[in-house]
Amino acid sequence: MDRLLPSWAVPYSQLARWDRPIGTWLLLWPCLWSIGFAAPAGALPDLPLCLLFTTGAIAMRGAGCTVNDLWDRDFDRQVERTRHRPLAAGTLRPAQAVGFLGVQLSVALGVLLAMPLPAVACGLAATPLWVGYPLAKRFTDWPQAVLGLAINWGALLGWVAVHGAVDPVLMPLYGGAFLWTLHYDTIYAHQDARDDAKAGVRSTALRLAGETSDYLRKFDAGAVALLAAAGGLAGLASQPVFWAGLAAAYAHLEWQRRTADFSSPAACLRLFRSNRDFGAIVCITIVLAKLLQQRRAEEEIPERDGWRRLTGYQLLGGLLVSDPGARARPLSAAPCQPPWFLP
Repeated sequence: MDRLLPSWAVPYSQLARWDRPIGTWLLLWPCLWSIGFAAPAGALPDLPLCLLFTTGAIAMRGAGCTVNDLWDRDFDRQVERTRHRPLAAGTLRPAQAVGFLGVQLSVALGVLLAMPLPAVACGLAATPLWVGYPLAKRFTDWPQAVLGLAINWGALLGWVAVHGAVDPVLMPLYGGAFLWTLHYDTIYAHQDARDDAKAGVRSTALRLAGETSDYLRKFDAGAVALLAAAGGLAGLASQPVFWAGLAAAYAHLEWQRRTADFSSPAACLRLFRSNRDFGAIVCITIVLAKLLQQRRAEEEIPERDGWRRLTGYQLLGGLLVSDPGARARPLSAAPCQPPWFLP
């Protein structure tokens, strides 16, 4: 990546971790799982919507890394793995990072405004989580839990972008993704356990220590059980491929747990990166099960009415072109078409 960019852009690329896409995958997979569950029976997920979420995931992952490095630049100087990051090393000034953050957030907001208004509200509601997550390691031994709440918000947003409303399926889906995050980020935290202890940074790696493997077993079982519950609520319990896929996903998590060498940073990083494959297994499982699901009339996605059909851009456009002297009309009275990427 660095070889393809002009020299002035390299520190910004490193700040957003464009050369390390695993974080984008971990942010994106729960979004795609949710969109897959929300698809009509017998149909593929909406590809343009998936591409839109992919763009948003790239922008928000970079923004999250930028916020993290702004908060943690003093800590990063004390940790061997992070002391060469642009802000810790002084390659970029905080003001430059803030400007770059604004660019990334503008891209993410542009993506969000292309969605229906309920999805816009849902996306904005996550702001305190991703802004505040870097502070968690100062106050709790479970900052990975705060990360789990933040990074998996797309599990809620994907469904809302399709249906314009929340659904019971989202609770176990979000919970399963949350426990998956506890799994992979605890493994990741073991890379820096020694330096974190010296710097006063808290983590589940330090909190669980020798009990890590036992806790990972619980996280793994809980994550897969909750994903199974989500599939049941989405009508996939009768699909053998769904259960076969979840069994493969669970086997992958258990392979990570059984082969983990928590004393080796390189081994921990390798296992952490392998969670891209877990996300892919779950996504393929959901898509195949949905394709094989029999469609019934009562399972059709209902027509969204009024403001549920209105995107952020349509609302802004209506505000910009409206006659200030005219009497305001309710949004539901204005004719509008669903976004081009939604059914």
